[in-house]
Amino acid sequence: MKSLIFVTMVASAISFGVVAQTSTTSPIPNSSVDKNAPLPGANSFTEGQAKSRLEANGYSNIAGLKKDENGVWKGTAMNAGAKVDVSVDYRGNIVRH
Repeated sequence: MKSLIFVTMVASAISFGVVAQTSTTSPIPNSSVDKNAPLPGANSFTEGQAKSRLEANGYSNIAGLKKDENGVWKGTAMNAGAKVDVSVDYRGNIVRH
């Protein structure tokens, strides 16, 4: 009985870890669809959410974020000591130009 409970707890912990690590909005395009990022589409991110996503991925001094006609947030930011142009599409893909 104790071993059954132990096995169940271990299986639950492993499956929870797998779910916790799954991301549908990778900041780095890694699928055949995302390699063409930034993808046009109806973007539901607010300006603040797009900025937070950039900050969470190592960007700072984010400025001039504006949503273009394709629903892509575009602006400038600092990354690795350089000023770069950035985009955040509706899937959360971040593209550094």
